[in-house]
Amino acid sequence: MPGDKSISHRAAIMNAFARGRARITNFSTGADCQSTLACLRTLGVQLECEPGDGGRGPTVTIAGASGRFVEPILPLDAGNSGTTMRLLAGLLAGQSIFSVLAGDASLSARPMLRVVEPLRQMGAHIAGRQAGRFAPLAITGGPLRGLDYTAPVASAQIKSCVLLAGLQAQGETVVRAPAASRDHTERLLRAQGARVREEGSVVSVTGGAQLAAVDVDVPGDFSAAAYWLALACAHPDAVITVRDVGINPGRVGLLDILREMGADVEVLDERTVAGEPRADLVARSSVLHGVTVAEELVPRAIDELPLVAVLALFADGVTEIRDAAELRVKESDRITSLARELVRLGGQVEELPDGLRIVGGVPLEAAACDSHADHRLAMSLAVAGLAGAGVRIGAAECVAISYPAFWDHARALGGDVGLLEPVGCP
Repeated sequence: MPGDKSISHRAAIMNAFARGRARITNFSTGADCQSTLACLRTLGVQLECEPGDGGRGPTVTIAGASGRFVEPILPLDAGNSGTTMRLLAGLLAGQSIFSVLAGDASLSARPMLRVVEPLRQMGAHIAGRQAGRFAPLAITGGPLRGLDYTAPVASAQIKSCVLLAGLQAQGETVVRAPAASRDHTERLLRAQGARVREEGSVVSVTGGAQLAAVDVDVPGDFSAAAYWLALACAHPDAVITVRDVGINPGRVGLLDILREMGADVEVLDERTVAGEPRADLVARSSVLHGVTVAEELVPRAIDELPLVAVLALFADGVTEIRDAAELRVKESDRITSLARELVRLGGQVEELPDGLRIVGGVPLEAAACDSHADHRLAMSLAVAGLAGAGVRIGAAECVAISYPAFWDHARALGGDVGLLEPVGCP
């Protein structure tokens, strides 16, 4: 699997802010993480990239800025990456420099007030379109004060943004959320010497710490592995093994969902490397049944919920996805997009305000579908086509945002990827 995207972002950003040099091995090959590296270079960070070998991703060596970025002459282009924009906003809020964070059309339509508001409360001056609701964001950083902040949703990006600002703030910064979310930031902060406390979904950091650069060996990306686990379970005759995959508890809600659906999935050779748990995962053809996915499972499987919707097509009975309104503000409105495209494949799908209701067990049809330039939607539709009757996907090249080797891996598994090549949107 490609290197974990979430961990790659954080390893680069937080080591760039730290003191010393760090090597990040198996760095993600996705375009989003390349956007992070480009932004760091614009902030004066020295970094080098060496190609990977043996199927592993590249190695990135970073010379940390010791807590002081260079004021950028040009805007920082986050591309399609919400993680890049939101995490860098947290660090830049505490820097005594002026900076502008921009992105592509999709990122510029995603909500930013959820990070702008707490940063303003901490003392940062931030301007943006529609009073800071949308990028580009112009940040005039400076001294910050600690904050006790209650986040409106369980979001690792919001939490990480505020914690990274809190590193530079006077006193303690506390982030409270409705539920726990992935904790890659907290794990790395602790390894770098920051004072971090966690109690359920409440996390705090004490300001004033100088982070120390640490080497990171990035595990395989669970969100990438998820497509092959889902394919094996939905396919009538398959066994697929994915090796050395990160299994951070905040990321693997899909494993719990698969087990509830009756899937045959094994977790083998569990171990911890550089503070992150990882394992080999094996999935086999399974007789699936419908389930309800809601509440605390949603933030732990937010990136995999499109796959759950696809699996529901192959399951007996009804599957409901609820409490997932956050899907409407991703790279596309994933609720509306999924409902439209799964119906094209012959699925019986009802769009709900906060999710989907899907009746499974209906034979699928080959169809032309649109990815809506959303990488997770494109790969989820590919799984439906590989396990079902085939699909042609418009704007399928968007998978490069997170998983450039996706189509090669589909071919390696025996998929007729000629049906999956990019075509014009229907």
